[in-house]
Amino acid sequence: MEDFLRTIGNFGFPMVVSVYLLIRLEAKLERIAQTVSELAEAVRHLERGGESDGYSTHDAA
Repeated sequence: MEDFLRTIGNFGFPMVVSVYLLIRLEAKLERIAQTVSELAEAVRHLERGGESDGYSTHDAA
C-alpha cells in the first residue's frame, strides 16, 4: 500500500500538469487551424484575381 501511494505521489503531479498543458494547447491548436483555413481561403481568393472583398495586399494609406 505504501508503494502504491508513493507511485501516485510521484506520477500524479506530472500527470495533472500534462493534462492541464494539453487542454491549453488544444485550444491554441484549434485557433491556429482556423487561422490557417482563413489564410488558405484568402490565398484562393487572390489567385482568382479578386482583391475587393477585404483581402487586399495593398495598404490603404
